[in-house]
Amino acid sequence: MTTTAVPPRTSFAWRGLFLRLHFYAGVLVGPFVLIASLTGVLYALTPQLESWVYSDQLRVPATAQQLPLSQQVDAALATSPQGSLVAVRPAPEPGATTRVLFSENGLGESERRAVFVDPGTGRVTGDLVVYGSSGVLPLRTTLDQLHRNLMLGEPGRLYSELAASWLWVVALGGLVLWISRARNSKRIRTHGLIGVWVLAGALFLSATGLTWSAYAGENVAMLRTAVGWSTPALKMPGAGESHGDHGSSTSSAGGHGEIDTVFRAAKQAGIDAKAVEIGLPATPGGAWKVAEIEKGLPTQNDSVAVHGNEVVSALKFADFPLGAKLTRWGIDAHMGVLFGWPNQLLLLLIGGGLVASVVLGYRMWWKRRPTSGFGRPTPRGQWRKAPRGALIALGLGALLVGWFVPLLGISLLIFLAVDVLLGRRVKPAAS
Repeated sequence: MTTTAVPPRTSFAWRGLFLRLHFYAGVLVGPFVLIASLTGVLYALTPQLESWVYSDQLRVPATAQQLPLSQQVDAALATSPQGSLVAVRPAPEPGATTRVLFSENGLGESERRAVFVDPGTGRVTGDLVVYGSSGVLPLRTTLDQLHRNLMLGEPGRLYSELAASWLWVVALGGLVLWISRARNSKRIRTHGLIGVWVLAGALFLSATGLTWSAYAGENVAMLRTAVGWSTPALKMPGAGESHGDHGSSTSSAGGHGEIDTVFRAAKQAGIDAKAVEIGLPATPGGAWKVAEIEKGLPTQNDSVAVHGNEVVSALKFADFPLGAKLTRWGIDAHMGVLFGWPNQLLLLLIGGGLVASVVLGYRMWWKRRPTSGFGRPTPRGQWRKAPRGALIALGLGALLVGWFVPLLGISLLIFLAVDVLLGRRVKPAAS
């Protein structure tokens, strides 16, 4: 017969509820977090490997003098590449090659064909497909797609978004359990200690990962727009607009005869980063876009629009809203490029900690599993022990977060449905 003696302590009541949530989330979402952590670490550690694998395309003997950029483009065009010339990335340092970029039928979204040119001699060293604004090469592209969508295309993005959606919930739930001293074995102590050490990194990876996810990312973008934190866009005057007397203009969207003049005007306007991309006009007679593309600190993401030999529009990173700057820094740190090799090392430690925590969690579950059935979670009905007002607030918060992070909300409903079904299969204990 059940007695109602002293009401359970609040901490104990919450502990039971969080234990049950942590159990289900850990068991069911753990594989996604594990894969995302492993592939993310591999991606972050590949810049040096990429430089070695593609050294023939990327590195050339350094020379004191370089050919005009227009001649380097001519050298690339002489290889008769398929597609249209769209941009040029001048050699960022002595001993590096210039990338001449072409659009091409059959390439995927955000992919371009890069022809690599020795800036000192005009010799073409090769061509490769590059991906994204970072211009990563095939090795990192493969790892990026593996991390992003398991090489399954758009449907595969659900896995990484699910991992990012739940990672912060599992991490904070684990912190609550650690604070409540739920440590009754060496395995639990190790699992919890690792979780506490990687907590800040896990929260950071979860937040930044959601910024460019498929569904939560749209809500993040809407929120940033609502508070005026969207990334501003450079004004690009198009064909037919009055620019004054700025000298000759390109005869077609694919023309490149002005590139030396355009690059010189951009440098005079303050575009001085090592890594720069010069985008050809999107329409005949339009403006060129010259943008700094440095990913590390100090951030150099200024850009200018150039028509003829004059800058007609400019956008400075210093004028970005705070939210846009934080987003830029967060994404670059997530990719391991913001602080150079220390950033890579930090991601290795965080990713390794997440992998260890997931593996230890599954080990505990395996050792405690019953001879049949799903597992041995904390007994049902823990929510009845929590304070009613706090429980209502938690429920409302869960609804709000579930709407903002849809995959979290949908999967939470599925967890609850599974829990109810499993509960109905268990015969109630006698009173």
